[in-house]
Amino acid sequence: MNNISIREFIIENFKNDNESEIKESIDDTIKEGLEEALPGLGVFMEIIWNNASEELKKELLEILKTHLN
Repeated sequence: MNNISIREFIIENFKNDNESEIKESIDDTIKEGLEEALPGLGVFMEIIWNNASEELKKELLEILKTHLN
């Protein structure tokens, strides 16, 4: 049996989805509030963070900080 990481599984699972399908999955995951879905959102966040400009990273941090208070 092949060992596949959660990260690889999530990426493989969504790689052929279009933007609308990905958005729907994110919205559904958040709406349902399922704890087991959090790693997938974390993988998405990692992809965004690794590919974001410094300006976008700053904006994301400001959003997080605002809503963590």
